[in-house]
Amino acid sequence: MNTAASIDCSEPRNAIPLNALLEWQVMSDGEDVQGTVIGVGTLAAIAFYVYGRFVGGTVFGADPTIFAIGAFAATFGALALLHGAYGRRDFAGAYALAGLGLFLVAPATSAPQTLAGLVLLLIGGVYVGVLTIRLRGEEATAKDV
Repeated sequence: MNTAASIDCSEPRNAIPLNALLEWQVMSDGEDVQGTVIGVGTLAAIAFYVYGRFVGGTVFGADPTIFAIGAFAATFGALALLHGAYGRRDFAGAYALAGLGLFLVAPATSAPQTLAGLVLLLIGGVYVGVLTIRLRGEEATAKDV
């Protein structure tokens, strides 16, 4: 008879690390995990905004724009976690910085808070853009060789 003390529950059998799962899904199915996350975040943001503007006027007593921007910030946070799990710490840091910027902008009540949020968003966004262009150029060069 097995008892709980004799069963090793420290690691599940046949566990697949998250980064391997993401790589498999992206490579085998051609599924764009990043695009899916962005799509879900965009739908959530639109839903908050539409509900607040056309149905209820507010969302939980607050301006719906705050929740819409917060949904985008959460999307950037999810992208940061996914990139970090996949091993791309540079992208993870940039998305986290952009998400933090949006979290500062959403409830901003002062000009310095808004400015700080926009600066963080700009730095993170520019880094993601530059790195993406650079990587696509390297991929194109590698295919030509």
